[in-house]
Amino acid sequence: MKIFETKQALQDFIDEHRSKNDLIGFVPTMGALHEGHLSLIEKSKEQSAVTVCSIFINPTQFNDPKDFEKYPKTIKEDLQKLELAGCEAVFLPPVSEMYPEGMHQLPHYPLGRLEELWEGAHRPGHFQGVCVIVHRLLEAVRPDLLFMGSKDFQQVAVIRQLLAQYSFKPTIELISCETVRETSGLAMSSRNVRLSPEQKIQALAIYHGFDKIQKAIQEQITCSTKELERQFAQQLLDAGFESVDYIAFADPESLEPISDLSQTFVVLVAAFIGGVRLIDNQLFYHELPKGV
Repeated sequence: MKIFETKQALQDFIDEHRSKNDLIGFVPTMGALHEGHLSLIEKSKEQSAVTVCSIFINPTQFNDPKDFEKYPKTIKEDLQKLELAGCEAVFLPPVSEMYPEGMHQLPHYPLGRLEELWEGAHRPGHFQGVCVIVHRLLEAVRPDLLFMGSKDFQQVAVIRQLLAQYSFKPTIELISCETVRETSGLAMSSRNVRLSPEQKIQALAIYHGFDKIQKAIQEQITCSTKELERQFAQQLLDAGFESVDYIAFADPESLEPISDLSQTFVVLVAAFIGGVRLIDNQLFYHELPKGV
């Protein structure tokens, strides 16, 4: 496994493989790797000749400096995991490599409503920071395939919009992979290391909330989305969550709120437990009658 700290060294490596017409897969991360990240590496290895993983804790996407400071840093362990997973290359740039001009007067990305809803409303500037760094990483790696986990559902939608708005060569295909969960049902997250064993059990209230929505749909319980959101939020608070940023029933494409449960929709959740902000989501598919 090769480790690169500069864009030029990485691009020399990429060019060598491009000359052989190798497909390049890319998994961007902020480190603190878990099985969810490694599943993306595995997917990339299945579909690409060369897999590149980046580890970069991006300061411009943290609207809370304390959150940035607390973000787990486990580079040595991360590199060991990537090597065992068979990753061919790791891009490990310092901040000065990704932000040589500093972090002021950065470009603005036209994201429209996507950065006003849900995560965007609660983390102002977050998605601008995400777009800046992902754009720069994509220009450095120049992959054919980009693998991202769907736990960050809104982030995937933002990056899909970024890819549609800018011309990348080669054209990049975004592959969104299912959320990987612990056997308990808790969505894997780098932030989970900050939870106590008891808090991890309490955090399962999110997963159980999804089950209750599925049951309500199957039993055709007449209930408004607003009422279901209220009940879900109360379940989290009763389980030990300190606060709930949002429970949202939304269109999976636009992420606009919906009220009709007879369509395919996504439920997005963000809530605090033990001072840790957890996000999760679940897609609920509208199944057409047989023969349609």
